[in-house]
Formats: sequence, C-alpha cells, structure tokens
Amino acid sequence: MLSQGLYDAILAGDAKNAEAAVHEALAAGVNPAMLIADTMIPAMDAVGKLFEEEEYFVPELLLAGRAMKAAMEPLRPLLAAAGAKPAGVILVGTVKGDLHDIGKNLVVSMLEGGGFEVHDLGADVAPEKFIAAIREHKPQIVCLSALLTVTMPAMKTTIAAIEQAGLRGEVKVLIGGAPINEQYAHEIGADGYGASANDAVSLARTFIGKAA
Repeated sequence: MLSQGLYDAILAGDAKNAEAAVHEALAAGVNPAMLIADTMIPAMDAVGKLFEEEEYFVPELLLAGRAMKAAMEPLRPLLAAAGAKPAGVILVGTVKGDLHDIGKNLVVSMLEGGGFEVHDLGADVAPEKFIAAIREHKPQIVCLSALLTVTMPAMKTTIAAIEQAGLRGEVKVLIGGAPINEQYAHEIGADGYGASANDAVSLARTFIGKAA
C-alpha cells in the first residue's frame, strides 16, 4: 500500500488527516492515479464491507465519504493535467417530489470513492433535468433514488421521459431507496436495483465493465 496513513484516515472518516496524507504522498513523488487505485479505492471498498457487516452505519459511511472527497481535492487538478480518465461517468438524483437525500449522498460518496465521475443533481429532480444532464454530461449510468412510496412512480415517469427523448439506449438506469425492490425495477424498465450504496458501486462497475 502506498499510504497506510491515507487508508486509515479514510477508514476513520478523518478528512483533515486524509488530505494531509495525500500532500505527504505527493511530496514523496507518489503517482496520483496510483494513489487512488492502490490506497483510496481499497479504503472505500473496505468501508463498504464494514457497512455490509453492520460494523459501520450511515454516520461512518458519510464521514468516510467526506474524507475521500477531501483526499481527492489536491489530486483532481493533477489528474486532469495528466489526462486521467475516470472509471465512468454517472448521474445521480432523487426523483421529483422527493426531498430526501441522505441515501443519495451515500451513493454519491461510494461511487466517487470507486473512481467514478459523479454528477449529483440533488433532490426533487424533474425528468427534464435528468434529460438535460444526460445530454450535457454523457453518462453511462443514471441512478434514481426515492425514499417515499408515493414518489416511486416518478422513477417510471423519468425512465419513460428518457426513452421519449431518444436517450434510453445511451444509459443504464439504476434505482434504489427504502421502498424499492428488484421486482419494481423490472416492472418499470430499470436496468438494475441496488439495496445499498455498496451494491450501486458493484452494479456500476459491472455495467461499465470494470472488475469489482
């Protein structure tokens, strides 16, 4: 591992030490892309496993995501200058009528931790906004989130709108949220369902052809 300190800081959700460890690694001449692949992504994978094993809970996931984000800040300009490509481009949003975003924020953190370029559209996102963002960012995957049973139909409406716009063939659609299940995903024509933020990362890697 290129930086045990960075790995430990992400696992502990310590944003300040995570960023400091990145600066230390860069000063020692560590390659930015290697640092992400060798240390940061494995750290977030470990966080996901701890969550699945119920050793970590939502607060720990959010803190780890924040630490990952802090660690990425000094690396972004270096990666851009080197022409480094993300694992894939993903749009994420909570559907129209639903203002809940904790689950969505977890998914965003885990996807960013997995090396994806993530465009977070926020909560209460209308189908038209998803369509405009697909045209602008050209993602491979669109993730739709809903926490309320009454907003679940907005997922179907959004998928139908993407289809009517002629963009359905360009993206895979993943859905998730407390009331969602595999059967509902199949019924509304989604490509996949993630029961957790970790599932979302695994599915995204599968769809884009990256090994989990």
